[in-house]
Amino acid sequence: MKVAIIGGGPAGLYAAILLKKQRPQAEITVYERNRADDTFGFGVVFSDATLDNFEKYDPPSYRRITQEFAYWDDIAVHFRGTVHRVGGNGFCGCSRRMLLLILQERARELGVTLLFEAEVDDESRFADAELVVLADGSNSRFRDKFADHFRPEVDLRSNKFAWMGSTRPLDAFTFIFQETEWGPFIAHAYQYEAGRSTWIFETDAATFERAGLAGLSERQSADRMAEIFGWFLGGHTLLTNRSMWRNFPMIRSRRWVKDNMVLLGDAKATAHFSIGSGTKLAMEDAIALADAMAGAPTVDAALQIYEQGRREEVEKTQHAADVSLVWFEHVDRFWDFDPVQFAFGVMTRAKAITYDNLTLRAPDFVGEVDKAFARQVRARGFDVDIEKPLAPMFQPLKLREMEVANRAVVSPMCMYSARDGMPGDFHLVHYGSRAIGGAGLIFTEMTCVGRDARITPGCAGLWNDEQQAAWTRIVDFVHANSAAKICLQLGHAGRKGATRLMWDGMDRPLEEGGWDILSASPIPYFPDSQVPREMDLAAMDRVKGEFVAAAERGEACGFDMLELHCAHGYLLASFISPLTNQRGDAYGGSLANRLRYPLEIFGAMRAAWPAHKPMSVRISATDWAEGGITGDDAVAIARAFGEAGVDLVDVSTGQTVRDAQPVYGRMFQTPFSEQVRNEARVATMCVGNITTSDQVNTILAAGRADLVALGRPHLVDPSFTIRAAAWYGAPDIACPPQYLPGKEQIFRNSVRDRQDFDDLKIKAKPKTRAELRAEAAKPLAAE
Repeated sequence: MKVAIIGGGPAGLYAAILLKKQRPQAEITVYERNRADDTFGFGVVFSDATLDNFEKYDPPSYRRITQEFAYWDDIAVHFRGTVHRVGGNGFCGCSRRMLLLILQERARELGVTLLFEAEVDDESRFADAELVVLADGSNSRFRDKFADHFRPEVDLRSNKFAWMGSTRPLDAFTFIFQETEWGPFIAHAYQYEAGRSTWIFETDAATFERAGLAGLSERQSADRMAEIFGWFLGGHTLLTNRSMWRNFPMIRSRRWVKDNMVLLGDAKATAHFSIGSGTKLAMEDAIALADAMAGAPTVDAALQIYEQGRREEVEKTQHAADVSLVWFEHVDRFWDFDPVQFAFGVMTRAKAITYDNLTLRAPDFVGEVDKAFARQVRARGFDVDIEKPLAPMFQPLKLREMEVANRAVVSPMCMYSARDGMPGDFHLVHYGSRAIGGAGLIFTEMTCVGRDARITPGCAGLWNDEQQAAWTRIVDFVHANSAAKICLQLGHAGRKGATRLMWDGMDRPLEEGGWDILSASPIPYFPDSQVPREMDLAAMDRVKGEFVAAAERGEACGFDMLELHCAHGYLLASFISPLTNQRGDAYGGSLANRLRYPLEIFGAMRAAWPAHKPMSVRISATDWAEGGITGDDAVAIARAFGEAGVDLVDVSTGQTVRDAQPVYGRMFQTPFSEQVRNEARVATMCVGNITTSDQVNTILAAGRADLVALGRPHLVDPSFTIRAAAWYGAPDIACPPQYLPGKEQIFRNSVRDRQDFDDLKIKAKPKTRAELRAEAAKPLAAE
């Protein structure tokens, strides 16, 4: 077999090693355009888990690598004169040059041919090769040559960064956040060998320009960074090696394989340096390719197995990198945070590290996080314990005169179980059981303000006396049997009305029994959906009156809070989004105009709703579609509602147009809540694939939301919040007397269960190499 590998970086060399081990008789040649000892950059970083993988696949190169590595356990966050250290991370660093020399030597031992200063432009040169590996980096010539096939997407990120080195020794992976007269600068730094450390400097484009960096040489840039971070460098030199400022290219390729050619490493996908996974991804690509080649009958089959099997892991890592890089791009959102809360945000930015995870590894640090959160709560008038504070999830919150005992919320979820808008016994049990289960706040499903405002025939409403009586029964039960507050969410389906029940075909039009529908513009949701009538001023006045009447009925029912639904493509969302509003009057065009009608309705409801009771608004913070609402628009929308008197913005996303392309994942909508909260300076509630109390605490402690709404977890476990209270030791959670024996039992058992669980996690986690080295260095105890 003949294999040609274009690119002699870690991806290409490791692929050559593994394929040669697998096929000793194969003729494998690596073509590298640079010299053997040329390298750009300084160090590379791997986790202990990655090294475990290397040990499994090629022990000789693993042993050489680990002999050269610098090890550390801690991450240190420097911010506003403070430093917070978090241990148990298990990282190691190595000179990139040394890594390449180790891999080159190992490849030669196995009989791989290495050709340096070899320019390769034409794939026909390898017409006799059964496999051609394209590992020629983020600027891959062959990926670009066949761009119509590979379909690469390059997202050039906004921040500027430069890769430098230093003689400054470091004993932790170090983040330094430095305020300057021009704006914030960030340093990502780690040691990779004795007397050498990598330093990546990063800043936003505006700060870069104000600092005058655009016209400086490499050396001048290094000198400027040495001035800014001189207090930490302590006289140590900054080193350069093609250390020019640039924008990070986030690269994705729709296809990785063309005929017998396959993309590897940065040629196919990049991951931001803030999670240190570029070289890891590249070498793990080589492992995946070798595994596929070992198990498949043909090269074609192997390449298909490689792409199909590897893509999910790469995309997961890229998603984590995306979330991390966005955090750094918008670090100014958090600049006024308490330093310990800021450090917690740094640690949890990519979602892989959580509140519970850190509690096991760095309990003192999390204790300080809890205290900082409790101090914020006390500053808002609550007499909470600061020395032994409860977890953030169980801290109270006040909106106007409404106080919620904890931050767990039962999300608004349509039940599609009403008849003629009437909530029945199902709704009483549904809302009542979740109130008894301990949630601080419960939202009703979208309750429709008129018969023709319904999404489906099964939607609940509040437009007549009978419905008002039914809702009063539910509210009275919640208040009599729990400490939960209950919020009435009011909405109008707009162009998504007259559709089937969710389980019969969500958003599909009714075949019979439908009604006329309204919208901002006459645009059907599906091509075969009913075309809505564009609202004229008379219709707008009528619907506004229906919202006000429903709000007045909600007050008569005794609801504690009121929410206006302006999301998910329903009537008011259709005014806000440019994808659904094509009006030429004062209610179309600019965002200010598109917001005019929703704000008019909100203002009228606010005037009718008691001043001491809070109001919220649900928005779609992005349409997930080209030309639609963006996160920046969401900030402007939230500010507008804030000026109109809103107390909380319920941040959801999407469902505006049927061809939206949402990016799902754990807590996938939380970044929009974070942006709205910290840029618009309004309280927010986040929602969306949040499933655990650990995630709730992580979101709250990091300042990403003020309330956290959970939907599906509450569907299967009405007592979700009481269980969490037992787990985190919050004994004052309300519970009706009939259920007290159960509460007492779960609180008793949870003390032991939590300790057992933590012990198992600690025992299951292998010691990091830094810990093992430290133990090995200790002198033997005297006999």
